[in-house]
Amino acid sequence: MPAKVQITPNGPYLVTGSLPLSNARIGTNAAGESVEWLTGKTYPTQANYALCRCGHSANKPFCDGTHAKIGFDGSETASRKPYLELAKLIEGATMNLTDAESLCAAARFCDPNGQVWNQVKATDDATTQTNFVRQTCDCPSGRLVAWDRQTGQAIEPEFEPSIALIEDPAEHCLGPIWLRGGVQVVGADGFEYEVRNRVTLCRCGASKNKPYCDGSHITIGFNEQS
Repeated sequence: MPAKVQITPNGPYLVTGSLPLSNARIGTNAAGESVEWLTGKTYPTQANYALCRCGHSANKPFCDGTHAKIGFDGSETASRKPYLELAKLIEGATMNLTDAESLCAAARFCDPNGQVWNQVKATDDATTQTNFVRQTCDCPSGRLVAWDRQTGQAIEPEFEPSIALIEDPAEHCLGPIWLRGGVQVVGADGFEYEVRNRVTLCRCGASKNKPYCDGSHITIGFNEQS
């Protein structure tokens, strides 16, 4: 069965295709900046499973039916335009940057070393280019994409289809569901969202850009007890 995440009406994400599930923690430096991804708990492989979308399951990350008890409104409000129609192009020295701000999941990998929006203009410097590529590729939502100006090709990390549950110790909260490696997301109405290498889905229930994360998990302090 192909890897797929099916959104149910005001209910959980139904995952099929034996997608590996694990935790991924945002690692920080001494200044508290996001600089690396750290692998956490790995869950037993299951062919199919349901992930909580309302944020209130007592069996996180899995659904326990709480969405029905609390009257969860999971209406999908995000734009369904392809990434490149949402993104702003920023031209640089040897590389370009595309930025679809509405997809931001507030993981903050864009900020170190002077921020990627400034780095792109100095990508003719080898160190700056290295930092720029790493930081854009670490952006879990795929909001930011680096492009080689000579070839016109996007630079993407290589992922096997998988799901990671983001943890954000610096902000003392749990983050979104991170889809990696080109996982198809299907809306509650059957709409097939654009398949991208990096996608973050809301799992706190508070995003105003469902099904995508908008960083609300930080605002509400989303955690295991939520």
